[in-house]
Amino acid sequence: MNTEEKMPQKTNEETVSTLLGNIRVRIAGQGPALVCWSSLMMDGRMWQDLEQHFHSRYTVVRIDPPGHGASSPVSAHFSLEECAVCLRQILDTLGFDRAVIIGNSWGGMTGAVFAAFYPERTAGAVLMNCTASEAPLKQKLEYHALARLARVLGRLPDAFVARAVKAFAGQTTLVSRPEVVREIEETVRAIDLPSVIWAVESIVPMRRDMHRLLSTIRSRVLVVAGAEDQSFTNAETRAMAEAIPGSDFRCLDRLGHLAALEDPERINQLVEDFLRAIEV
Repeated sequence: MNTEEKMPQKTNEETVSTLLGNIRVRIAGQGPALVCWSSLMMDGRMWQDLEQHFHSRYTVVRIDPPGHGASSPVSAHFSLEECAVCLRQILDTLGFDRAVIIGNSWGGMTGAVFAAFYPERTAGAVLMNCTASEAPLKQKLEYHALARLARVLGRLPDAFVARAVKAFAGQTTLVSRPEVVREIEETVRAIDLPSVIWAVESIVPMRRDMHRLLSTIRSRVLVVAGAEDQSFTNAETRAMAEAIPGSDFRCLDRLGHLAALEDPERINQLVEDFLRAIEV
């Protein structure tokens, strides 16, 4: 990061205008930027432990993704390419010429596309619980059906909440981390339903294969899988890593789809080791 650029205040919240609407970001700390984008149906709060760990040495930027949290609703489908542009606009507005991108699921896929589009802006990337594959037909049909049901009912069906918890929490978390399960369920139930339906359809059934694009990435990348991830198989996450030249791959036992929420201490140490290796 350019030492002459504007440095954020110790803790600040801003709303950034982007092509995907007004995006709320929380900025904490001072130093090289760690920019965090979360999973579908989650918001920037899933990174609060990472912020607490790193804000004394880095600027941690926690994003409420489009249509989530305090960001403005979305009312149309969008692409991962547009998400990457949205991320670039956030960096532009905050005054960061480079950043380490840390993303989970949707955030990991956005981070990968960003790294391919903007190599000069990517100091490194930690991409967790994500994929470069098109959604399988069964998953496309399931998510389209749930979205139609939610639109008809005008509320989030219990089946959708149960499906989200099962998709997000690994078996170990379901059994031994009840506080994490409660947080997932409460966050999912609090979503802006019409907005999140647009986002879910955009990122799950409408997602395209990205392996060829990711083969152009030249930044240092760490791809992380949860051994108990019920959303993406470890094989497809490993395939994503293999598509990125020189990337590293780690599969973590006892974790599901929301690694940074399920075991923040282990993820913080993993990010710490990555930052040390790339000398940010």
